[in-house]
Amino acid sequence: MSRLLESCNFGRLRLNNRIVMAPMTRSRALDDGTPSEMMLEYYRQRASAGLIIAEGTYPSENGKGYCRTPGIVNQDQIDAWKRITDAVHDQGGTIVLQVMHVGRCSHADNKSKTAETVAPSAIAADGAVYTEAGMKPFSMPRELDVAEIKNIVHEYAQATANAYEAGFDGVELHGASGYLPAQFLSPGSNHRTDAYGGSLENRVRFFLEALEAMAAVDGAERVGLRICPGFPFNDVKDPDPEESTRGLLQGISHLPLAYLHLMRASTIDVIGLSKQYFKGPLILNGGYTQARAEKAIDKQEGDAIAFGNAFIANPDLVDRFRNDYPLAPTDESRLYTNTREGYCDYPAYVA
Repeated sequence: MSRLLESCNFGRLRLNNRIVMAPMTRSRALDDGTPSEMMLEYYRQRASAGLIIAEGTYPSENGKGYCRTPGIVNQDQIDAWKRITDAVHDQGGTIVLQVMHVGRCSHADNKSKTAETVAPSAIAADGAVYTEAGMKPFSMPRELDVAEIKNIVHEYAQATANAYEAGFDGVELHGASGYLPAQFLSPGSNHRTDAYGGSLENRVRFFLEALEAMAAVDGAERVGLRICPGFPFNDVKDPDPEESTRGLLQGISHLPLAYLHLMRASTIDVIGLSKQYFKGPLILNGGYTQARAEKAIDKQEGDAIAFGNAFIANPDLVDRFRNDYPLAPTDESRLYTNTREGYCDYPAYVA
């Protein structure tokens, strides 16, 4: 049997196989951030994944970045997520929630009227974001003061507690893609001169405090971390991303996290660098085919492989891999529409 299909344990998470469904923003939540009925069906269909990492979910209204993305802030959202986790568990699956505070990577049109765009420093990201009125430049953020930073750390902890109330098996800190933790780490977006800026030790501080707060809720063994060193997505500017990543990994090395989720970069040996400092399971992500995934597992480059696009059009991806069935193509024109089409209407393969 392929090692990709073996069961395994990541901290306190039990995986029926090493095929992970990557977190993917699909913009199917209700306007108020409550997970929809479509989302329930979408995740239920894909419960055969060894681990589902649910899409980036905001821990506070200020943390929301995109239209029709879900939150884990209020009881309605918690209850709706609970129906989703129950559906996944009924199918024998394991599911964790990715907690995502976007920081400066947003526009006011995508937030509630009382929410703000905040960041380590008042530096707007270069680029644009989709709104219901079309693409608009990222909003100028307001610089956080230290008390507000501490409050956001608490929001990560509260989001973790809310996720567990909603039935999630674990949580993942989204530390990639230029969102708030990465904004603190990157010198291009962090011009602070206090304890959260300047030196590498200071720039790592927010990452570390957020992870420690999440781990304090019910153990680090239920907490994962996603990073993507070397990717310039969302205007990440770091003259030495390898050194920044090294500092981050050294800073969190005392935490027995459930896993480290890596987006591979062509400029950095992120796998080799991670193995120097992180001794737990590695989830590798980045354009893997089944053949490349099996090779990576056999060579012990990682412990599981995350698939994104393939899981969209192939809800039965595990079964297709097991039986060497062909993969269906994804209708990319419907990735972010607010419809069932291109979301939860892809059929399983019929032999």
